[in-house]
Amino acid sequence: MNYENYKQYLSPALAKATDLIMESGKGCYMTDINGDEYLDFVQGIAVNALGHCHPKVVQAVIDQTQKLMNGSFNLVNFPNTLELAKRLSEVTPGNLNSIFFSNGGAEAIDGALKLAKAYTKRPAIIAFKGSFHGRTLGATTITASNSKYRKYYEPMVGSVYFSTYPSKDLCPKGFDEKQRTEYCLNELDSLFKYVVAPEMVAAIIMEPVQGEGGYVVPTKEFVQGVRDICTKHGILLIFDEIQSGYGRTGKMFAGENFHVVPDIMTVGKAIAGGLPMSAVISTPEIMDEWHAGMHGTTFGGNPVCAAAAIAVLEEYKNANILENVNNMGAYLRKKLEFLKEKYSCISDIRGLGLMVAIEFSYKDGTPAGDLFEKVRDKCFKNKLLTLACGVYGNGLRFAAPLNVTEDEIDKGITIIDKVLSEIWKK
Repeated sequence: MNYENYKQYLSPALAKATDLIMESGKGCYMTDINGDEYLDFVQGIAVNALGHCHPKVVQAVIDQTQKLMNGSFNLVNFPNTLELAKRLSEVTPGNLNSIFFSNGGAEAIDGALKLAKAYTKRPAIIAFKGSFHGRTLGATTITASNSKYRKYYEPMVGSVYFSTYPSKDLCPKGFDEKQRTEYCLNELDSLFKYVVAPEMVAAIIMEPVQGEGGYVVPTKEFVQGVRDICTKHGILLIFDEIQSGYGRTGKMFAGENFHVVPDIMTVGKAIAGGLPMSAVISTPEIMDEWHAGMHGTTFGGNPVCAAAAIAVLEEYKNANILENVNNMGAYLRKKLEFLKEKYSCISDIRGLGLMVAIEFSYKDGTPAGDLFEKVRDKCFKNKLLTLACGVYGNGLRFAAPLNVTEDEIDKGITIIDKVLSEIWKK
């Protein structure tokens, strides 16, 4: 089987970074149709929290498919879905224990925006530069990590405004962390003063840790400052935890690192161990304004995905996954610090837990996106799958499974070390 022979039947929008055809996966590895094994540090972009085809997730899916795969969501309930809602509410922060299940991250984002408008009866949304929230029309409207995602789709959903996220790539050059925090909070105040009145804003939506924007970790003061602004003006705070949530940062949800509870939270990617599932989570008070018929889904919360999601939560508990995230995250950073000392092109290491990225820059400080592409291509030839991040495409993000081992990290670091030794001239 050759990808080129089938390419004609696929939309160009389904473009791939490689022509690989993968046949199987186990843990941290995928195997192609030729039997070649690849170390996968992408994992569906942080989807496979427990690695490929975790046996307990697989068994849960098998068991459920032999009983019932789907029904009519607006007619009947499913035991697995009910149980999942209960278990998920037990690990969410604050009073976020009312849940609407959907199928993917962008769908959950659209739902969160609708919910915020339904509750507040306000039209406007504020998002952040550098953000990525998905590719449906609603999610694309609030995405600002790359203008190509919005090209040709104007006019988009109205009353959306952007403020600055405290990334060094988005703030004035030379600003330190404290200055970036103050600058970005002032930017929000300026937005209210000159562009949109706060009483017209339904929600501020943010990634507690930006994903595609570069695995950017803001200060606690910034996240808490946004929380305070929302509370002051009666604006709902939405946390997009599609990528950062579900243990990726060492806490069950990234917002917990900043001691901030949002009013609405979206989760996805890792929730069902590789199956398509997401959720909009809020308080009962807010959810009560989402009356029957105001939102819906055909496949959301289906019993098969719910069974997988329960298996994921059980494994998190039984295998101490969060502890492993913190331990392996620290181990990964130590290894990356070694690379940074060795190769001057690595200008930054950032992240939390196993949501970690390195950044490539040239000697004059300019972003080295072309260098990342060389690194990615050579890593691929050495059987390591990697993925870019950052507004300049010069970051390499690590999205290894949350049960990754030291040996697997060592293998990946060894490949990156080898690649850099070949292409970077000191």
